[in-house]
Amino acid sequence: MKIFLTGATGFVGHHVAKALAADGAELRLLVRKTSNLKNLEGIAGETHVGDLADPESIRPALANIDALVHVAADYRLWIPDPAAMYKSNVDGTRELLRLAREAGVKRVVYTSSVATMHFRTDGIVINEDTPVSLADMVGHYKRSKFLAEQEAIKAAQAGQQVIIVNPTSPIGSNDAKPTPTGRIFVDFLNHKFPAYMDTGLNLVDVSEVARAHVLALTKGTPGRRYILGGENLTLKQILDKMSAITGIPSPTVKIPFAVAATYAFFEEIITGKIRGEAPRATLEEVRMGRKKMFASSARAQQELGFRIAPVYPAMRAAIEWFRAHGYAP
Repeated sequence: MKIFLTGATGFVGHHVAKALAADGAELRLLVRKTSNLKNLEGIAGETHVGDLADPESIRPALANIDALVHVAADYRLWIPDPAAMYKSNVDGTRELLRLAREAGVKRVVYTSSVATMHFRTDGIVINEDTPVSLADMVGHYKRSKFLAEQEAIKAAQAGQQVIIVNPTSPIGSNDAKPTPTGRIFVDFLNHKFPAYMDTGLNLVDVSEVARAHVLALTKGTPGRRYILGGENLTLKQILDKMSAITGIPSPTVKIPFAVAATYAFFEEIITGKIRGEAPRATLEEVRMGRKKMFASSARAQQELGFRIAPVYPAMRAAIEWFRAHGYAP
């Protein structure tokens, strides 16, 4: 099968590319002129230079392609110009799906996010059928991914073979940026995590997320969403697990949301607006933290053969990779 993959230079995309190649796929990989190609080392495939912001630059890459796997996304919880995020995540997805239709691409897997789900403050586990609307989305990243997912759903309803996968919070090696989840690990390893909030995440091994993309290509039902998750853990439990791996003390001070919000407010002003750098904490993150992002992957288990694996090995792999590549001592 000949597959066009976007996002292969990123964290999740790197692992998806490896999984597809191991499954025997012939890969064509989208890269931008400014892309760091280090994450493509060891992955067989031809590259195509293009940009989701310029759809016509991508059209030639879809010729003679059997399937499209669209992983690329602008994943930041702070951005100086939110319009750029919507252009990439929403407009880019809509136009890429159109180009795939016009090129006769038979099958599409779109990588959405569990961020498009409606989570609760009481920690109740949600699934793909939990009611949700745009009004439930906190911040530009979640709103842009929700709107992009709607484009994928509309395309499927119109007859395009689009399967949607919703990873939770992937963790593992090669998180070079790092992602917001990876940044939690980097801060902890650098002793910059003096306190914690009462929040929770679903952590998933990025290798299992990648394997699920391969499964979705053949087993997924068009128009269906599939949550790809691992373990539902409070932030304190995550920090305690990292402490057990590294020997670094886990924080014992729990801070109220009001204190966290005040800190994030000044971080955005001083670090973000005045210094022009990404803040260590944002109001968007704090607002998201009021809800425990606990989710069920039962549908993916039943329909795709997805495995819910213990996350401890992936956490260890992430820590070893961050240390080996200079992110932490």
